Amino acid sequence: MYRYDEFDERFVRDRVAQFSDQVARRLDGSLTEDEFKPLRLKNGVYLQLHAYMLRIAIPYGTLSSKQLRQLALIGERFDRGYGHFTTRQNLQFNWPKLRDVPEILGLLADVEMHCIQTSGNCIRNVTADHFAGVAQDEIEDPRPVCELIRQWSTAHPEFSYLPRKFKIAATGAQHDRAVTKAHDIGLRIVRHPDSGELGYEISVGGGLGRTPMIGKVVRDFLPKADLLAYLEAIMRVYNLEGRRDNKYKARVKILVHEVGVEEFRRRVEAEFAALDGPAINADPEELSRIEAYFAPPAYEDLPQESVTLADAKASNREFARWVDTNLTPHRVAGYSAVTISLKPIGLAPGDATSEQMRIIADLAERYSFDELRITHAQNIVLPHVRQDDLLAIWEVLVPAGLATANLGLITDIISCPGLDYCALATARSIPIAQAISKRFEDANRQTEIGELSIKISGCINACGHHHVGHIGILGLEKRGIESYQITLGGDATENAAVGEILGPGLPAEEVPDAIEAIVGVYEAERLDGERFIETVKRVGLSPFKAAFKELAHAAD
Repeated sequence: MYRYDEFDERFVRDRVAQFSDQVARRLDGSLTEDEFKPLRLKNGVYLQLHAYMLRIAIPYGTLSSKQLRQLALIGERFDRGYGHFTTRQNLQFNWPKLRDVPEILGLLADVEMHCIQTSGNCIRNVTADHFAGVAQDEIEDPRPVCELIRQWSTAHPEFSYLPRKFKIAATGAQHDRAVTKAHDIGLRIVRHPDSGELGYEISVGGGLGRTPMIGKVVRDFLPKADLLAYLEAIMRVYNLEGRRDNKYKARVKILVHEVGVEEFRRRVEAEFAALDGPAINADPEELSRIEAYFAPPAYEDLPQESVTLADAKASNREFARWVDTNLTPHRVAGYSAVTISLKPIGLAPGDATSEQMRIIADLAERYSFDELRITHAQNIVLPHVRQDDLLAIWEVLVPAGLATANLGLITDIISCPGLDYCALATARSIPIAQAISKRFEDANRQTEIGELSIKISGCINACGHHHVGHIGILGLEKRGIESYQITLGGDATENAAVGEILGPGLPAEEVPDAIEAIVGVYEAERLDGERFIETVKRVGLSPFKAAFKELAHAAD
């Protein structure tokens, strides 16, 4: 993991002191709320429906046990004993008091954390594949380049007042687990087809919200050494040409759409050619310094398969189900990556109590080289676990309510906080997720259905990524009543796609029935071994729309 140097430490401490003064002036009335708003947003403080919300950056989703324990302490001391992990691999506290925020920021600084650029029209937290460095299909660990981008983009004088917020995601694997094509910039580490040299495929113009778009490739291959200069070229074109007259049309995706990808590429390449690349790009020694922080841990030399694990699975059916569902193959023999589901049946997706955070931190310290990952799907990963230790971990997770075996299944639902918390939301999200998970709580049924992603947003801003869910649910307000629009066929992988609307919006109480009807069509239409999204792509939306329409008639 990356460790702060003297510059990082001083920068974060100075920001804490600066914001502490700003908070004091807001509390004594020297600053109005309008004057304070741009200052608090630069430090991750939002004003929600009922209270302030504090968003904490977790760069590329990587945490240490010490950091997670500090988050647990903050949740216990300054919030209501829990935190909410988001689709940006961040953590949100929903109930802090403004007067306490400076102290919270100081506690974060003590463990090399902060809230800088988790809001505002700037380059936000850079996200990455949560299995970076351990996945079997990985070409190269993307976290060093994410750290490089973090350093380059933090308080960048030219890109601190962009037309709109800007999001970057990176992956180094063949299978895209970072949703790169739904970001303003998506980076994929690739090999040049002829030379074998490592470089980047760069896509621009992805994004969800009220105008969902899939990113367009502007460079098939960019040499690694040229990355920062090329990113700077993209940002300069966007900063100059992006719409500032209408915030709903200010994202880079609109610029790419309006001028066309070929013209956008031409402008970027012209800017790239005009820039002083050597002055912008990272010094090779600096990149080597960063890469050293992400060196693999001291793995043991273990057999490919664990006899201890096999025996435990044979004697414990529930443990075997959890292993088969929540484990991901590791690139090192004898190890697995363990996903701890934060989606227990009937509870809010992505929430973890302070006590649960401490339990997970203890497990990471003891069994995973003191390292954790936060996923964009609102779960937590122990990335380096010996297979011999899996039973011991599971036995700790079970009484803590953390052993739900549903990774990638129908109850592993992504959900934004919705109208229960968010000032922008137009409908609730959490109760919908709870109702669906209860409808499909039978573990055997979940396994029979197989891989299926449901993503829920409580407004058009799409923080729940509903557009790229296999089944997407968007909550809207219509004539004072919450109405839920259902989309089908979204895809968040390398085959990224935006789902299509099935029909008119439904009241909240009918949503579980609609999901049941959709699943019923899939079960009737699927071929042997065919996943949900594959069936949808093969048969099209017609049979699903017919079932949806029949459901609506029955409700009438």
